[in-house]
Amino acid sequence: MKAAVLHEGGKLSIEDIPVPKITAEQVLIKVAACGVCHTDLHYVEHGVPTFKKPPVVLGHEASGVVEEVGAGVSGLSSGQRVLIPAVLTCGKCSACRLGRENICSEMTMLGNHFDGAYAEYVAVPAKDVLHLPDSIPLEEASIIADAVSTPYHAVKNRARVQAGDTVAIFGCGGVGINAVQLSVAAGASVIAVDLSDKKLQWARDFGASDIVNASKVERVDKEIKKLTGGGVDIAIEVIGNPRTIETAFESVRVGGRLCVVGYTHEKINIVAGKIMFKEMEIVGSLGCRPVDYIPLIRMVEQGRIDIKRLVTHRFKLEALDEAFEVMKEGLSLRSIVTP
Repeated sequence: MKAAVLHEGGKLSIEDIPVPKITAEQVLIKVAACGVCHTDLHYVEHGVPTFKKPPVVLGHEASGVVEEVGAGVSGLSSGQRVLIPAVLTCGKCSACRLGRENICSEMTMLGNHFDGAYAEYVAVPAKDVLHLPDSIPLEEASIIADAVSTPYHAVKNRARVQAGDTVAIFGCGGVGINAVQLSVAAGASVIAVDLSDKKLQWARDFGASDIVNASKVERVDKEIKKLTGGGVDIAIEVIGNPRTIETAFESVRVGGRLCVVGYTHEKINIVAGKIMFKEMEIVGSLGCRPVDYIPLIRMVEQGRIDIKRLVTHRFKLEALDEAFEVMKEGLSLRSIVTP
């Protein structure tokens, strides 16, 4: 089969490799599509190491059709349409037992801990795959695995967005746009913040009531406070920029909440006294719990979450480098690769 294989030094090449052999508890999935994510680019260009020592097949945002079922698997059959969560959990550690599987101490990730889905086939544990209704387009469904599920957990469980809330979303890429439409679906009024007019227009299209181009105002937090009469109830940062995280915090009203989704290894500078005197909350958000995929898939099925418009570009596996370039240039909302 053809697959995108990462080698030492960030070298990525399309190669012919053997189709994975499955164990008794696994299924072999014929990949329909795999979303193109910035995480993959970190492995290739920024020196971020994968847990599995290269060579490793990248790709963690996949949908497909069951090709083969392990001898010990029940409830799945050949030909079934499925979604593969980006992160797989053990179900046994203390975090999993407490219902917080997304911070499982033994979690594994496609295209990181084991070979992923920039390939024609991928082998995964049968316990983790999710049935996809026929009404959901199979290729577009791939982005539910990460680009939609990550902001779903952030909006619903960590930021706890409710009807009537005012929410500022910092960053309107693939994850940020879904934070916008999920917050709108929850009944919130959304202010979208970005440097790109194109991405801000996307945010408008997905339901943002106001937009702020950070390059065209003196201070974003002051602009947001002006729009809301004192600050938003909740700010969600999905970029991972220390200065943006600080600005998001300053945009929140007294007693409000900041939810950090974007990753950075750098320190941030926030005055602790403001957290205490103003009873501010700062929460982190990582991935998505397995239990949340079922209601999320139902929302997509009901048309409350639009995945078709999210996929702006499609590429064959051989054109993966081009998909990365389109993403780096900010031209795509979400690209998918169809092996």
